[in-house]
Amino acid sequence: MRPLTTLLAALLLAGCASSGEGPVPPRTVGMVDLQRYQGTWYELARLPMYFQRKCVQSEAHYSLQDDGSVGVLNRCRTTGGDWIQVNGRAIPQVEGRTDKLWVRFDNWITRLFPGIAKGNYWVLYLDDGYRTALVGNPNREYLWLLSRTPVVSQKTREQLLEVAQGQGYDTDLLIWRTPDSAFSSVPSP
Repeated sequence: MRPLTTLLAALLLAGCASSGEGPVPPRTVGMVDLQRYQGTWYELARLPMYFQRKCVQSEAHYSLQDDGSVGVLNRCRTTGGDWIQVNGRAIPQVEGRTDKLWVRFDNWITRLFPGIAKGNYWVLYLDDGYRTALVGNPNREYLWLLSRTPVVSQKTREQLLEVAQGQGYDTDLLIWRTPDSAFSSVPSP
């Protein structure tokens, strides 16, 4: 019995020793002026994400609500040219801070698990003109390079990549937006 107790105690201590703070989370921008942030953002690139597996072009439409939350409408174009969309809502994770939001979408997952089905939306970079942004999550699994336009200059693209790499994101895995020219024969909604 003593060896079993010793083994369990050792495992418990090992678990405690390895459950330290872990990797340092990425830095956020501090405050985001949600009034300026609202509007349309085009996804230039993203890290692979299950819910976007069929998307080749994505955009997000944000609108500030009277209660301080942000209405979210995400649209994506599939390889077949069809548009799909989902509505959601974003709220600050900490009262008074607008750089870290919880986003909850209106879908079967959030209806099934209302208390836990929310995603981290951390604004990691935002240029002074609110024209480009990097959004990710604390464990660096997700990353979106966003712009107010579907295409940016090579210089802007390199700057966004540099910031993402500096924050510890693996930019080699990014999935880039399919150009509009690939859909020239498909009408837009």
